[in-house]
Amino acid sequence: MKARLLVISALLLLATSVFSQPTEQPHQPVRTVTIPISIFTKQELKERKADEFVQVETITVKEDDELQQIISIRSVSDSPLSIAILVQEDLSPGFNNQLADIREFIRTLPKGTRVMVAYLRAGSPQVLQKFTDDLQSASRSLRIIVANPAAAPRSPYEGVAQLLSRFDATPNGRRAILLFSDGLDTSGGLNLASITQSPDLERAILSAQRRSVAVYSFYWPTGATEGPSSILSAGGQGALQKLSDQTGGRSFGTLTTPVSFSPYFRDLSLTLSRQFALSYISTHMNKGRHSVSVKSSNPEIRIEHPTGYYYR
Repeated sequence: MKARLLVISALLLLATSVFSQPTEQPHQPVRTVTIPISIFTKQELKERKADEFVQVETITVKEDDELQQIISIRSVSDSPLSIAILVQEDLSPGFNNQLADIREFIRTLPKGTRVMVAYLRAGSPQVLQKFTDDLQSASRSLRIIVANPAAAPRSPYEGVAQLLSRFDATPNGRRAILLFSDGLDTSGGLNLASITQSPDLERAILSAQRRSVAVYSFYWPTGATEGPSSILSAGGQGALQKLSDQTGGRSFGTLTTPVSFSPYFRDLSLTLSRQFALSYISTHMNKGRHSVSVKSSNPEIRIEHPTGYYYR
């Protein structure tokens, strides 16, 4: 694994040196932006296994449809991961059967990874483990959920937004959240449009983009979203998909409750092993949201990344 990552990193840096020619005018105000990206071949994603060699060729970054100058692309070994495990307290009781797989995933994370564990519940989120590189301790901090509607958070995304501020104390670079939730926020109404466009969801997306945190969401139902035909279940999964897509993560879930998270964790391990911290010079100093596009000149390469970020 280490050798493979070094090969990929070397190719990326070579691509950067080819592309990185100064684009800003003398004395033009600029700033540095760092985002997480994950790089795969389409064949890898199809077969769910990593190749030994990946020809990425030239990487380019556009912000607001304008080419930007890449500074660096740091690999897994150069940029340890900070990851938060967030669990919604009122999920259906069967979720407790998945805890062993989640603990095992935490224990097998690369050395140097920092892990936080928290539960989204009524009132303020409960942090059971602050960021630590003691993976055994982090895995042991997971507990069974209450699985009671009375423990439900007002909105899972309100809790996500609150806990994102804890990433401010971690190094810039590779940051991620694993969110276990039904994704449902009905504060704006019970139709699909209002569920997938709730204010709390939008705030969580903006906060994650601002801090360069990729959100990987795992759907599990609550009493309100139980059943594949439920419009609330579809709305919740759509909201989770939006959160993951716009922050550079991925949404894991189906119309039915998964038997096990293990297949998802195998896919996630591939994703994280191919995750890099990309830093570039932004020439856009205006406040507000900026769109981001990262592409390879190799058409067989797929790059997952945030769709944008919020600058203030």
